[in-house]
Amino acid sequence: MSRQLLDLPAPAKINLFLHITGRRNDGYHELQTLFQFLDIGDSLSFESQDDTNIDLCPVLPGVPNASNLIVQAAQRLQQATGCQQGARIQLNKYLPMGGGLGGGSSDAATTLIALNQLWGTGLSLQELASLGLELGADVPVFIGGYACWAEGVGEQLSPVTLPTPWYLIVLPGCEVATAEVFGHPDLRRDSPPITLQTYQQGLTRNDCEALVRRLKPAVDNGLTWLRQYGPGAMSGTGASLFCPFDSERAAQQALSQLPAPMKGFVAQGCNRSLLHQRLQIETETL
Repeated sequence: MSRQLLDLPAPAKINLFLHITGRRNDGYHELQTLFQFLDIGDSLSFESQDDTNIDLCPVLPGVPNASNLIVQAAQRLQQATGCQQGARIQLNKYLPMGGGLGGGSSDAATTLIALNQLWGTGLSLQELASLGLELGADVPVFIGGYACWAEGVGEQLSPVTLPTPWYLIVLPGCEVATAEVFGHPDLRRDSPPITLQTYQQGLTRNDCEALVRRLKPAVDNGLTWLRQYGPGAMSGTGASLFCPFDSERAAQQALSQLPAPMKGFVAQGCNRSLLHQRLQIETETL
């Protein structure tokens, strides 16, 4: 079999708000959120190989390959389809781990889509999203590939078209473990369900923010600084923060004033993910 190569992006996302509306008996949380992609992210290179090994390079600090969602995604696809092919995968990591930008979930989604194409396994986006949900609640968002309103545990997705401002993304210099936040007894879990119209009226928040600000002083300091420029917010369970700007120039000017040790970058919001743009994938209802 001739080997094939594929280089693809794994774009970042932000949660424009996050409400937790309840907790299920199985421990998962019911939520409402609005996802938008950024025009920046990780990138991955895939090469098919004749054996069934999944070789990932480099090994991320503190994340052995067996625990990496990229390897787990490839193995799930093999198991679901009976595929006898393997892959060599090179990860170029740009997004911070534990940052709330969806890096690990996006990497897993790109892996499922890329290997489904390289291996010719022929699954639909809906079938890939079902596999992805077993890896994490955010993975179907990246497989769907369009800005979306999400409910349930994050798997009920409705595509939406949003404004695409420039964002200053601030990395306050700490990691936040999603499991720690969702497992914390002080997390608010009783937000009433809302509609997209309510969001457009500005009547939203991030239910994780108050807790994370208390647990992580760096997040608190970052938000205090960022909100001098506008409606700064935390993405997901953190730690990454964002604020919209009308122009790239304005966002870059704010970035130039970012105090150490915080870091950041400027990116534009996207309604269609870079991955789907690259592969010209049509949006499906998941």
